Amino acid sequence: MTIRPSITASLIDVILMPEKNLHSPTEEKVAKPATSKSSYWLKSLLITLALLAIWAFLSLGCGVVLRGFLDRSLPSLGGAPFGFWMAQQGAIAGFLVLLVIYMILMNRLDDEHGYGDEEQGGTP
Repeated sequence: MTIRPSITASLIDVILMPEKNLHSPTEEKVAKPATSKSSYWLKSLLITLALLAIWAFLSLGCGVVLRGFLDRSLPSLGGAPFGFWMAQQGAIAGFLVLLVIYMILMNRLDDEHGYGDEEQGGTP
């Protein structure tokens, strides 16, 4: 069984660019300019990559790579060396803080580009 190239290309387009394929022809005339969409995606990728880098530093850097340095340099927390604490508790707490930061930054970006939640009037 062979798959025709046009079907494969259409499936790839649907998977990679769902926003392009879900609009009706009348909606495409009103859609945002391509530069706005590419700017939005670039900014969202930069936010994601920056927060992932911070998360990697917190979890791997503080919990594994810098553990000995942190144990020697910083006071213990709860009777445990600081490097051990970062590996067990600090990375988790840092991840939760990063989730809140991600939510705030993405909401601002959505509002800036017109993708934010709209207030709807009337009764539900």
